[in-house]
Amino acid sequence: MRIRVSRFIGPLTIAVAISWFVSGSVGAQARRPAGQATPAAANARTADGHPDFQGVYEIATITPLERPAQFGTRANLTREEAAAMELYEAQRQVKNDAPLSADRGAPPVGGDTSTPKSYLEVLERFGGGAVGGYNNFWLAGGTKVITVNGEKRASIVVDPPDGRIPPMKPEARRRQAALLVDPSASEASAANGRPGAFDGPELRPLAERCLLGFGSTSGPPTLPNYFYNNLKQIVQTPTTIMILVEMVHDVRIIRMNAQHVGPTIRNWMGDSIGHWEGDTLVVDTTNFTNKTQFQGASDQLHVVERFTRVNANTLLYRFTVDDPQTWDKPWSGEYPWNATDEHIYEYACHEGNYSLGDMLRGARAQERDAAAKK
Repeated sequence: MRIRVSRFIGPLTIAVAISWFVSGSVGAQARRPAGQATPAAANARTADGHPDFQGVYEIATITPLERPAQFGTRANLTREEAAAMELYEAQRQVKNDAPLSADRGAPPVGGDTSTPKSYLEVLERFGGGAVGGYNNFWLAGGTKVITVNGEKRASIVVDPPDGRIPPMKPEARRRQAALLVDPSASEASAANGRPGAFDGPELRPLAERCLLGFGSTSGPPTLPNYFYNNLKQIVQTPTTIMILVEMVHDVRIIRMNAQHVGPTIRNWMGDSIGHWEGDTLVVDTTNFTNKTQFQGASDQLHVVERFTRVNANTLLYRFTVDDPQTWDKPWSGEYPWNATDEHIYEYACHEGNYSLGDMLRGARAQERDAAAKK
């Protein structure tokens, strides 16, 4: 099930949630298995002789971006651990899909404050709060632990060895703090010389404005968002490769065997150029804007992606992130893209996006109330 998001899950919220995971007895059967693609020849090639990557891929997973601390430098789960995680998630989905009783009692005061026991539970709690967001019908966060080279992975990040994103440099933390707008009303923020978070639509995050998918679904690097809209489509020609991302209908254009544009040209998804190294597609992306801020990166963010066919129905996607203004060293991750026969449908986010207008109107009302009390 894939829909548009009408409640914004803030980038900071997602970043916090993605770095946190509670292990528990978890595990096993997919509630909404993706359609299995018709097998194609593993060595299928385009007319110009390169591997044919064209098709639609599904990337939903329950594997977190960063490795839970309890696994340390252990990159792989045991089969039993992975099966337990999948079983718990399947059982949770069955419970959440069950019809509600018409004579059920009132919810607890303050909402559900129980401790989440799985990664998806953590994200859903952050996204919907203690009172909840969407009901389960609208979510399709994934059902399986990712498998790479036959190994059940504990995280998408594989380097550094602890599977964690390196700490930000002090100057990067200061830069991020300066970029954060004051959450108070405009009148109060004007006193300290900083804009208010709700002074105008341009101060709201790109994802909240339906301009870019949250959680770096569009990338680069392009990642799962763990909620819905999990499809990506590749269209390939000798000179251009397109990646259509279902979440917020983002489209990436990769110019093959080209040069990067000049430094004054900046894009939310950067400037991507590609080349082939044997049967691996290598994509180099620079020229980001300072509005992208992937994991707190600056506009000097540099991402290198590698796409390699593993078998007829699987691509291995690997990425390396580098920004000397943000981290002391590059970091890398990888996960599979699984071919599917599902269709990508239109993602309509601007239409009916009442939340943005309501927030701005609420801020103006708050300012009028404050002025009336003077």
